[in-house]
Amino acid sequence: MDDAIGLLTRGYRLSSHIWQRVEPGRRAAPMTLLGRDAILVRGAEGVATFNDEKNVARHGAMPAIVQRVLFGVGSVHSLDGPRHRHRKSTFADIAYDDEQVERMTRHLHREWRAELADWRAGGRRSAYTAAVGAFGRAVMRWGDLPGTPAAQTRWAGRLAQIVDGFGTHYSPSILLAVANRRWSDRHTTRLIEAVRNAELTPRPGTALDEWAWHRDEEGALLTPRLAGVELQNSLRPMIAVARFVAFAAKELLARPEWRARIAAETHERGTLVGGAAATAFAQEVRRTAPFVPMLPGWARRTVEVDGQRVDQGGQIVFDILGTDTDDLSWDRAGEFAPERFLGISDYEAMPAFVPHGGGDVRTGHRCPGEKLAIAGLAAAVAALSDPGVRIVEYGLEVNLRRLPTMPASGGRVAASPDGASDTAAGGSHPIPTGADSRPRCPFSSSSRGSATGYSPWADWRCTRALRAIDG
Repeated sequence: MDDAIGLLTRGYRLSSHIWQRVEPGRRAAPMTLLGRDAILVRGAEGVATFNDEKNVARHGAMPAIVQRVLFGVGSVHSLDGPRHRHRKSTFADIAYDDEQVERMTRHLHREWRAELADWRAGGRRSAYTAAVGAFGRAVMRWGDLPGTPAAQTRWAGRLAQIVDGFGTHYSPSILLAVANRRWSDRHTTRLIEAVRNAELTPRPGTALDEWAWHRDEEGALLTPRLAGVELQNSLRPMIAVARFVAFAAKELLARPEWRARIAAETHERGTLVGGAAATAFAQEVRRTAPFVPMLPGWARRTVEVDGQRVDQGGQIVFDILGTDTDDLSWDRAGEFAPERFLGISDYEAMPAFVPHGGGDVRTGHRCPGEKLAIAGLAAAVAALSDPGVRIVEYGLEVNLRRLPTMPASGGRVAASPDGASDTAAGGSHPIPTGADSRPRCPFSSSSRGSATGYSPWADWRCTRALRAIDG
């Protein structure tokens, strides 16, 4: 049977099924994709093979429906060689620089303080739903996009649904994902045009500014539509981290000793961001949680890995989850052990740790937003560890046939019966139970900026006012 069918019927279990075709520990296994010969590769050897441009081309390898709905037509994910490196450098400038990450942490702290206060006051949003809103507002403020918090939350929901629905070709969810992609494409096109027409003036170096004025390798501005696609690709990956937050809730419930440890760390530090224990826990969630199972590429030439050969024109498929949980690459690979990441500052030097892709950030296929993702997930872990809230036990089962997947309930959260805590939810600015710490726009009510027909620059006064609040 063609393994493309197996992806639909087996989901995340497909790779383990394919590895049964070879001896245990092998780095490559044969497979067939849509009638073409292919090999599945894993481990450090697989990372090196897949990220070598002499071996693998990415253009056209991703199924068209995935490319169009998830990444967008013409995006950096479909480029190779100098064009890929040139476009990728802007993503790295926007998201990978430590100063940009530090800017994001301030927004993350504020948003998760607000979500934690809401839970403590009796709010019933799941960890996933809360994360979609918190990450969406944070990344849009960070990217200097206009809009009220309510409007940004609604758009974040659209972007999250694109991630949720792109792989469900058998479900109506894919139709909703297509509709949300079209809406987001129109929205970001208008944002880019507004900047170029001097109707919006984002801060230099922010995502909106960089993509509005990005020039290709020949010096031409990207079309407004394509610039908008890449703007979305600077925002959506952060919102997609919400799926990891749902897995974090599941793992924290099973490990009360880690919840207590992280809560104590957060209380001592007085902030939800940057805690060593919370970060280690976040990294282990990223290592073990099923998210992107594998990535495809075309063989540029005949390639042989560990006795398996594919000729030019065949496919080389990189097993991401199989690499992150590979017995030969990890001690106790099948165990959830956050302590393995304590004291590890240079995670990029770990060749088999590839939840956001492998290789060099600027020249390979590692996501430039990985630092932002780690910071966001660690802040969520700290919030979920607060003794003022509890994680509800039901609905945490995971359907491994569905792509992408997460715990069914999203990780329900409720106020602890012991009442509100005094941990870093308040930090140096304590939040009374039930208070919302998000800055309010003085020019609009929470109902402004509806997702339908929202004008990208109508709330620009609001954005300027919120800048003043940020300082």
